[in-house]
Amino acid sequence: MCEPHWLDERESKAWTDFLTAFSVLSRRIEQSLKGNSGLTAQQYDVLVNLGNAPGRELRMTELAEAVLLAKSSVTYQVGQLEKAGLVRRTSCEGDDRGVRASLTGAGWRKLSEAAPAHVASVRRHFIDAMSASDFEALARGLGALADSLRTLQDAEGAGNRAGREADTGDMGQGA
Repeated sequence: MCEPHWLDERESKAWTDFLTAFSVLSRRIEQSLKGNSGLTAQQYDVLVNLGNAPGRELRMTELAEAVLLAKSSVTYQVGQLEKAGLVRRTSCEGDDRGVRASLTGAGWRKLSEAAPAHVASVRRHFIDAMSASDFEALARGLGALADSLRTLQDAEGAGNRAGREADTGDMGQGA
């Protein structure tokens, strides 16, 4: 086995600073959202994605991809939002297994009420916490990182799909 390519001091500091910033920022944003609207960050993300979707609705699989959560986590969050009357689930026409989530009028109002305080919190804890030049550099770096991770995720997803298709003999007919 090869010796790992250890992080140097600068890389190690950047990694620990990222972990600290992510943890503290996530906690502050979550606390702000919960205190101002009663929503968790995941619930807010579900509402935002539904609010931005055509017709304010998405298939559950599309919603899971959009909010970057496992399907079971999205199902749970949508269930909680449905109990609160903010989201409605319906069967997809022509697809008995497909389920759509749609934003209700109450959900749209909740999102509209929560958004200003959430944006102010993001601005206060993230954007305004650094100089404009530091923010621009961070935005470029995070964009590059996100692109790289999406490419890796897409490649892994394609490999997993190909493996499943080979196992079942399905060559994309069910896709």
